[in-house]
Amino acid sequence: MTQITLPRPDDWHLHLRDGAMLRAVTPETARHFGRAIIMPNLVPPVVTGAQASAYRDRIRAALPEGSDFTPLMTLYLTQETDAADLVQAHKDGIITSVKLYPAGATTNSASGVRDFDKVRPVLEAMAENGVPLCVHGEVVDPDIDIFDREAVFIDRVLDPIRRATPGLRVVMEHITTSQGADYAREGGDDLGATITTHHLVINRNALLVGGIKPHYYCLPVAKREEHRLALRKAAISGDPSFFLGTDSAPHTDPLKENACGCAGCFTATNTLSILAEVFEQEGALDQLSAFASRNGPRFYGLPVSDQTVTLEKGAPVVYPDKIETEDGPVTVFDPMMPLHWRVL
Repeated sequence: MTQITLPRPDDWHLHLRDGAMLRAVTPETARHFGRAIIMPNLVPPVVTGAQASAYRDRIRAALPEGSDFTPLMTLYLTQETDAADLVQAHKDGIITSVKLYPAGATTNSASGVRDFDKVRPVLEAMAENGVPLCVHGEVVDPDIDIFDREAVFIDRVLDPIRRATPGLRVVMEHITTSQGADYAREGGDDLGATITTHHLVINRNALLVGGIKPHYYCLPVAKREEHRLALRKAAISGDPSFFLGTDSAPHTDPLKENACGCAGCFTATNTLSILAEVFEQEGALDQLSAFASRNGPRFYGLPVSDQTVTLEKGAPVVYPDKIETEDGPVTVFDPMMPLHWRVL
């Protein structure tokens, strides 16, 4: 197979930041994707419907002329979240979902949830009104090894939340472990899971062997090879539980390349070429449209795009090493392999 056409993909987990960064990276996603779930962890975070609407306006203003990309907004769940405002924002079409960050789990998560009992009434209101919850699934207890945070979160937090709140639709974002894939696979129609591009490519050796590679540092951190293989198996399976969420997360190089570098891999520019390469390696190009274009809309109750994207196989594609912004350069994720699939 040297050419593949699929419905225009969507990105169900994306960071666009704000200001100069927003203006620089938004076109990188809008070039290939039709819609994206936009993360709300700005400083300060997006916590009300009015703030989400204003942020959506800023994203639209950053789009290239003629672009029909649709940002799907989220609210940042805090222990002070107003359930009525949240539900109204969803009814008004301002937001598509709500994001739960355990406090301290990742970039700009200081305002996240510390006591999950305090958000239970909001979760119940979300379940009653069909508002999905997107979950950063890691515990932050200092006694839990960073490589075990996801598995422990499932047992200690996620499963109890779902049992206590029947009908709550939950997306396990950027799963990184075989335990995460197994739980999502067995969770029923109310549970989905996104998988990032970079977690299909790297394991923890990419980050640590031969010196620390800051541009492979992300949260959740890349795990052992057995987990990467489990994620590949899930992504290519066609199982509707799994869909693409790149978690493309831009930081300028000075913020990545220092003694306490920021977490995030910027994959918006070359994701589709990487995915085609991965799916071809697995002999599963026929399942790429399910993962990138169909399963996500199904979970969110949205139509599959009536537009298409075509990729063609040929000589290796050359992508820029960096995206320039007014705040400094952002390094594009290096998949450590030639990419032979080009978006036409």
